[in-house]
Amino acid sequence: MSDQNLPANDGIDIRNVVRQAIEEFSRNEQHKAEPAYKAELHEERKRREGLEARVNQLVEENRLARSAAEESERSSQIRSELQKLGVAKVDLAFKAVKDDIVRAEDGRLQARGPEQKSLQQYLHEFVQENPELLPARISGGSGAQTTSRSGMQSSSNIELDRIKPGMNKEEMERVRQEISKLATQALRGM
Repeated sequence: MSDQNLPANDGIDIRNVVRQAIEEFSRNEQHKAEPAYKAELHEERKRREGLEARVNQLVEENRLARSAAEESERSSQIRSELQKLGVAKVDLAFKAVKDDIVRAEDGRLQARGPEQKSLQQYLHEFVQENPELLPARISGGSGAQTTSRSGMQSSSNIELDRIKPGMNKEEMERVRQEISKLATQALRGM
């Protein structure tokens, strides 16, 4: 069959009719599938937003954990350095200096202020300015508790409880010599 044998279709172009029918069918199929795609896209968007929120939450938790770890490490270094300097009241000294110590850009701890003092230098100066934080040099004084005297003996077996008025002269002389020897040693720092 050739085009010559086909009857005339009164101006209707079959190709255009078929093309239009296919396009209309495609549009209808697309409209049917579109709500499913939109629903799927909406679910994916909700899932993505939920994941982004969770990631942001984890980032914030990580930042807070790092901050807490840095603060703990800073406190530990300050307390350790105060102990090395012989501070007896470490907690009190720590409370006094903790706000003056900051972390430098290179990660080291240093004193806050125009002078770039290292942690060790700053704390050394602080302890020198506040000797009351150091242990007492002389134990004793009013209110100090003493140990039992009956157990205290000198190297020459002199008991403090036996020293009293009316001792014989030989024992009294021996006690005086021992006291003199101990006083001399104490004055020399022995």
